[in-house]
Amino acid sequence: MSAGGYDAVILAGGAARRLGGADKPGLSVGGRTLLDRVLGACADAARTVVVGPRRPTARAVRWVRETPPGGGPLVALDAGLRESTGSVVVVLSADLPFLTGRTVAELRGSLADGGAEGVLLTDHDGREQPLVAVYRAEPLRRELALLAAEHGGLRGLPLRLLTDELSIGRLHHPWASFDCDTWEDIGAARTRIREHGRVLDEWITAVKSELGIDLEVDTAGLLNLARDAAHGVARPAAPLTTFLVGYAAALRGGGPEAVAEAMHKANALAARWAEEGGAPERSSE
Repeated sequence: MSAGGYDAVILAGGAARRLGGADKPGLSVGGRTLLDRVLGACADAARTVVVGPRRPTARAVRWVRETPPGGGPLVALDAGLRESTGSVVVVLSADLPFLTGRTVAELRGSLADGGAEGVLLTDHDGREQPLVAVYRAEPLRRELALLAAEHGGLRGLPLRLLTDELSIGRLHHPWASFDCDTWEDIGAARTRIREHGRVLDEWITAVKSELGIDLEVDTAGLLNLARDAAHGVARPAAPLTTFLVGYAAALRGGGPEAVAEAMHKANALAARWAEEGGAPERSSE
């Protein structure tokens, strides 16, 4: 499946009773709201529908409310599907701090490679997570309609009634399927974001989101440039040099090529500067 070959439906309603009624999708983890983190994982969707009350978001989405509000996940899913036109739909809850675009692509690829009507993630304990999943839209709509006819509506019905009727594939992703139902979950997510092996990537992603830029950053190259500037010139040269590299790249239209060119020039200058700081050459006379 190519980029944009799917729609995304994100369920962002619910009472969040275990969080004391807090606006769960609006809670911050790693400097970004849970909803924005999920939106970032499906940024290449052709259409993104968010079911729930309107909130500020990092990118434009299509908003819809379920009827009645708080009618349960199947009511919300049905409302979202009515605003979707894609043949493939990624269905997500709005409280997944560790979901990434790579995992969404894995789900879509697994659906494309097999004959299932849906593929969902399983969590650390092997439990199925039907709200971290991708479905073929036609059988999803069919089963929702059958359930509504059988039960006189969808209000209050559990999700398993839907997935039990579909042929489902499964992918095991303990962290991508981690959701935040309690304050303990929020605390655990905030702690994990700051772990040594994750914090830099998380910070760069947060900065790009905040600044509204979509650019693959050569983190190692920038850090090496900052190190050389700090050691070869003076410590304050590190942040100033990286800022100037970014500014120069922006003046040249931005993009990876412009950044790489600016970094190459700055690295070459740092090397020449360092060479001059060594012992002076002896005269041949």
